Amino acid sequence: MNTYTLSQLALRNGQDKEEIWIAYQGLIYDVSASRLWRNGKHYEHWAGQDLTEELKDAPHTAHVFDKLVVVGKLKA
Repeated sequence: MNTYTLSQLALRNGQDKEEIWIAYQGLIYDVSASRLWRNGKHYEHWAGQDLTEELKDAPHTAHVFDKLVVVGKLKA
């Protein structure tokens, strides 16, 4: 599995490259196909970021990540 830095993740924000990625608990997920992440924005959240800390404020659980494709690991 490929490893990516925060800088590389930031480029997959829905604006700079075609891919739209987010990170959660050290894994990077591709949300490009999700209608909920159009243009790299999901409510008040932006793609290209580690959203681990933000999940506690979300109206859903971490099970939403079960439906997404893992594309890599976030470099510690």
